[in-house]
Amino acid sequence: MPLSHCCWQSQNCFRSNRSKKAIMPEITLKVKNEVGLHARPASLFVQEANNFSADITVYCGENVADAKSILEVLTLGAHQGTSIKIQAEGQDANNALQALKKLHENNFGEEE
Repeated sequence: MPLSHCCWQSQNCFRSNRSKKAIMPEITLKVKNEVGLHARPASLFVQEANNFSADITVYCGENVADAKSILEVLTLGAHQGTSIKIQAEGQDANNALQALKKLHENNFGEEE
C-alpha cells in the first residue's frame, strides 16, 4: 500500500483516536458493614465480581485491588465508614457495577 494511503500519515487520524477516550463506568460506595470489607463480605464481593467478564478495580484511598482477588480486596483496608470507588471495563461493566451495588445495598446479606 502506498504511504499516502496509510492512516498513520494523517494527523487527524491520530487526533481523533486520542481525543475519544472511553469513560469507564464507576460507582462510589460507603462501607456500612460493621466489620468493613473483610472476611465474609469480601468473599461475597469477590464471588459476585467473578460472575462477570469485565475487569473490575476497587480503590480505597491510596490502595487499589482487583475485585476478583480475595487477597487484594482484603488488603484494601476498607473499614466501616470508608468510601470505595469501583470501576469496571468490558462488555458487562455496567451489569457488574449494578450487581456489586445491590450486594452492598443488601449489606452482604447481614443484618444492620
